[in-house]
Amino acid sequence: MDKITGLMIYYYFVCERKLWLSSKNISMEQDNENVAIGRFIDENSYVKNRKHIMINNEINIDFIESKNIIHEIKKSRKIEQASIWQVKYYLYYLKKKGVDNIKAKIDYPLLKKAINVELTLEDENILERTIKDIDKILSEKSPPEFKNKNICKSCAFEDLCKI
Repeated sequence: MDKITGLMIYYYFVCERKLWLSSKNISMEQDNENVAIGRFIDENSYVKNRKHIMINNEINIDFIESKNIIHEIKKSRKIEQASIWQVKYYLYYLKKKGVDNIKAKIDYPLLKKAINVELTLEDENILERTIKDIDKILSEKSPPEFKNKNICKSCAFEDLCKI
């Protein structure tokens, strides 16, 4: 695959099946209540900051603070590890493009909390393996096998996956 997006990284850590389905332009999220709430929070939080900085159609940074801090806005901490890896990928991507000395935060406006995210050399190795794994998953003719996880109950793809 030519381009690995931040959303692909996020989906990989949430559900490989969702990653595959979304890569085939199968979208179930347009009418999903959780997605609508997340979109509302994103659009109405930190409105004074520059938002949605798209770089090469690969990473979409919610906003950048003047002190070289990139921010990702999330609704809840429910899938926090996937969010952390998405932001680590942003840092990795920018580093590969020659942009150093960038820090990152995930903001949870409803919780009035934020966490710092850093990229280590070990993280870079994990991301390189993840990118190879994503390429492999996306090259398959059929989606990965359905795995019933707790997160499935709130996923827009739940009904499709259970068919």
